[in-house]
Amino acid sequence: MKQHKKGLVVWLAVVLLLLAGALAAGPSVRAESVQETMRDAVLHDVNQISLLGWKAVNPGLISAFLVTAVLLLAAALIRIFAIPRFRYVPGRLQLALEEAVGLFDGMAKGSSPHRYRFVGAYIFAAGAFIFVGTLFELLGVQAVTVNGHPITLPAPLSDVNAAIALGTLSYLVILSGGVAANGVKGVGKTLKEFSLPISMSFRLFGALLSGLLVTELVYYYINLSFVLPVVVGVLFTLLHAVIQTYVLTMLTSMYYGEVSEPAPPKPKRTRGA
Repeated sequence: MKQHKKGLVVWLAVVLLLLAGALAAGPSVRAESVQETMRDAVLHDVNQISLLGWKAVNPGLISAFLVTAVLLLAAALIRIFAIPRFRYVPGRLQLALEEAVGLFDGMAKGSSPHRYRFVGAYIFAAGAFIFVGTLFELLGVQAVTVNGHPITLPAPLSDVNAAIALGTLSYLVILSGGVAANGVKGVGKTLKEFSLPISMSFRLFGALLSGLLVTELVYYYINLSFVLPVVVGVLFTLLHAVIQTYVLTMLTSMYYGEVSEPAPPKPKRTRGA
């Protein structure tokens, strides 16, 4: 107990010392104004990165490539080395994987009991990309822009293009479920929700961008950039990772279940009726 109290006192002393230094340092002098910094976080028209010397692209695209590569590599390693060693009594890794798969599989079965295998696999992949992609910005991976300025790669879905692409892909998955179950009628059911890809896209973009802008605003001022960004960045990132993963996968499975529900059979007419 005494060691815990002593460690807490030391930690509080370090925090207070850093806060005192931050307040004494005063505001920093930046080449860009805060308005320009936040504008570029949305539009990505200044700090672009060269894609293998071929074309200047948004940093979010580089982040998306890295996250996709990490997920594919992890899937390959798990399939080759971990899954063949699974046992009846699960270990920690096996238990974590089974819980994750069971979570999305149960969500798919609950929303779409008639056709759940494909949508279960899709929402697992989409959820993994959203969750890992959102946590990616915590790593602080550095890159150099075409203008020679170092930047930290953002979360892929903080780029509106990535959010629109994922929202549209989810809508196409929902449309495929309607077509597979009800043919042309399924198309009609899906097209009724024409605003769904827009709402999905901008829900993802707005939620992740809000965390990015708050963190950028806090980091912009040196008198706030010692302790507070750690708390703000971690809390916003973890919160958005969990919430946005759940929201998109839940909406996709729910709408998929609605459009893929088989049409009720027509009542047979009896003679003389």
